[in-house]
Amino acid sequence: MQNDKLLNYFHLHFIVFIWGFTAVLGDLITIEAVPLVWHRMLLGTLFVLIYIIYNRGKLKISLPSLIKFAFVGLIIALHWLAFFSAIKVSNVSITLAMMSTGAFFASFLEPIFFKRKIIRYEVIFGLIVIIGLYIIFKVESEYLFGILLALLASFLGALFSIFNGIMVKSHNASVISFYELLFGVLFITIYVLFTDGFNVSFFKLSGNDWTYLLILASICTAYAFIASVHVMKWISPYTVMLTTNMEPVYGILLALLILGEKEYMSPTFYLGAIIILITVVLNGIIKTRKKD
Repeated sequence: MQNDKLLNYFHLHFIVFIWGFTAVLGDLITIEAVPLVWHRMLLGTLFVLIYIIYNRGKLKISLPSLIKFAFVGLIIALHWLAFFSAIKVSNVSITLAMMSTGAFFASFLEPIFFKRKIIRYEVIFGLIVIIGLYIIFKVESEYLFGILLALLASFLGALFSIFNGIMVKSHNASVISFYELLFGVLFITIYVLFTDGFNVSFFKLSGNDWTYLLILASICTAYAFIASVHVMKWISPYTVMLTTNMEPVYGILLALLILGEKEYMSPTFYLGAIIILITVVLNGIIKTRKKD
């Protein structure tokens, strides 16, 4: 039993490592954010569908649920568009540092959706996060647009996580993933049709781009989502929370290792990022202990 728990703990770290690698793949893939996200969601939909068929799952759901999945699918598509656009106009380190603010967006969104009071220490921690953001803004002002896009991605990520946290109680995780990815592809398709339209350049990808996209859609999207739900059956929410906060750390280290000089930031940037990360971890520890 202890070995099973340890194995799932290492599995969780591997999943978080994969999530950190997602940002690096976003930089390595040379196409723009819109075709990147469109291909990712389309391929991710196919991989999740294969998983559902293999496990003889059922896709039949009610119309109200379908409408909810469509709405969240739109949010996810916008989240990924903002996330990969941030990487394209800044870099992986900036984007992941901003993405670590997601827990605080969730802290202020939860009272709205779950009708609870805003907790005082969350406000204090929120102010500390703002200090960390200010430090990064001050020293990396050249990446202002990327920082704003990454913060938008973080906010949208917190929003769809809350919605999924509600829906997973009554629907299978793989079914939720399938419909949300499917609707995300449909919304981006509509956007493309009403703007530049699909052309040869939209589908013109290099061999490396196709390789990275397949890894992104299969391992980093379909597998990571389904596997993360599985390990939560074995590991406490407290452990999951602490481990998930390692995503920007893994991602930034991978970026420095794989992408090299373009990811080197000033020491002050890392100070701001550490302030944000430590505050997020402390918030999670206090919140989890209060629940216990």
